[in-house]
Amino acid sequence: MPYKSLQRTPDTTADLRHHTKTINTYLVVNNTLENRMEDYKRWQQEFEAGRKRDALFTTVSSAEVPPMVTQHDMKDWDPEQQLSYPGQFPYTRGVHATMYRGRLWTMRMFGGFATPEATNQRYKFLAEKGQTGFSVAFDLPTLMGRDSDDSWSEGEVGKCGVSVCSLRDMEVLFDGLDMGKISTSMTINSPAAIMWAFYIAAAEKQGAERRKLRGTIQNDILKEYIAQKEYIFPPEPSMRLEVDTIEFGTDELPEWNTISISGYHIREAGSTAVQELAFTLSDGFAYVEAAIERGLDVDAFSPRLSHFFNAHLDFFEEIAKYRAARRIWAKRMRYKYGAKNPRSWLMRFHTQTAGCSLTAQQPENNIVRTAIEALAGVLGGTQSLHTNSMDETLALPSAKAAKIALRTQQIIAFETGVANVIDPLGGSYYIELMTDRMEREAEEYFERIEEMGGVIPALERGFQQREIARAAYRHQMELESKGRIVVGVNDYIDHDETVEIPILKITPEDAKHQIDNLKEVRRKRDPKEVRLKLDRLADAARSTENLMPYFIECAHAYVTLGEMVGVLREAFGEYRETAVF
Repeated sequence: MPYKSLQRTPDTTADLRHHTKTINTYLVVNNTLENRMEDYKRWQQEFEAGRKRDALFTTVSSAEVPPMVTQHDMKDWDPEQQLSYPGQFPYTRGVHATMYRGRLWTMRMFGGFATPEATNQRYKFLAEKGQTGFSVAFDLPTLMGRDSDDSWSEGEVGKCGVSVCSLRDMEVLFDGLDMGKISTSMTINSPAAIMWAFYIAAAEKQGAERRKLRGTIQNDILKEYIAQKEYIFPPEPSMRLEVDTIEFGTDELPEWNTISISGYHIREAGSTAVQELAFTLSDGFAYVEAAIERGLDVDAFSPRLSHFFNAHLDFFEEIAKYRAARRIWAKRMRYKYGAKNPRSWLMRFHTQTAGCSLTAQQPENNIVRTAIEALAGVLGGTQSLHTNSMDETLALPSAKAAKIALRTQQIIAFETGVANVIDPLGGSYYIELMTDRMEREAEEYFERIEEMGGVIPALERGFQQREIARAAYRHQMELESKGRIVVGVNDYIDHDETVEIPILKITPEDAKHQIDNLKEVRRKRDPKEVRLKLDRLADAARSTENLMPYFIECAHAYVTLGEMVGVLREAFGEYRETAVF
């Protein structure tokens, strides 16, 4: 039947049904592979001849984006091998069979500012608004192992997070919150074992059972050398502390995630999505190898390793990154490290929206950016999520901004419908092409790192740092040339803009209050017991013993963070990075 005979206008609904059925039959009969290929070639010709916008058709990571992806680009793609089903190896589509049909992601908002008292009030405020998990942001002195009265801490106490110097501060931080029932994440790395000891001791003083404590300690020192630079000790003793926490957690806190292997800060330093993926997972594999070398059973400790990724603005690239990450982790754990327990193959991860994508100009636009990034995290299958507040380039989040950020997650969860279906973008030609590409390019980075002798030799040579710096420079050049537009920054600028959002201010009185509390702790504690516990810690640091029990002993004696770090600094030394150009 010639197609042109079908072109007359139907007179009735019956005619319309008849002609629709006839057209569909015609298309099925004539839609041969040869005809489809001719259609594809005709589209290619029309596309090449068509008008194009003057723009960079690349991802945020500067990766080329094809104008369209079809089955012709997916000749070697095997859905049985590379896609499978949710909760089934290699977990491309998610780590649980039910995903959000069974349980929504944890809405774990990052919080910490000024004093433990102030942060405790913020936690209670967010809990009243529906937050389901707590996440602690520490100030810079705490992150660097310094007490608030240290001369190095002046001007920084409470500024980028909460100041925690002793068990007393941890007790106040979680006052009125049942530590035996809540789940807590703590973002701290070099002195992570000590901060974890404070948490365990505080929970025990509340009457909580150690084995029932739930949460995560970030505790990822390798990414500090690569990106964030908040290290204290050299890599070798730092890795000892990492394995100490893995070993102790495996034996004593079976529900605690002992490391949150973090790509977030790698991405914030300027990396591409592939670099974030590759450097994060290579760090994770280094921790696995170090624990195995200690003699730990891979299936005993690896189920409690978690990951932490950035959610940047390039929507599809981010979703593909998470899917590739699950697949890579599962394959390595199963085939390289010999893990037999399927729980060891699972990559469970937390996501935080990209702080580096937020702008001080037109800060309300950050609400939109954060919503898009959060949606990518959800469609990528995250297990928990933090959404940044609109004011975070100006100050720590105000209560109003933090509530809007939490409401963003709740709207995604309950109003958009995206939590009703598992991996809705699975099978999309573009998503699958990007997922495969990211896996392939990450594997290329693994090979380069292994050729250098592993993660630590590579970072000591500055390899990861140079790769990130090049990517950051390329991105900055794209911004300065306006090849890449950031609304309100290099285009669509409001020259008469005035910022009228409330700003949280940390005052000198907050620092004084914290220092006064620290003095009170030192006045009330038993100095002989403090000296005894520090001497025991010093002896253990010079041995090969696991240091976690000694940190907990010190915590219960109200030994401070700075005092314990001082003992370790004498035993381990301090790290000085070699300049890389």
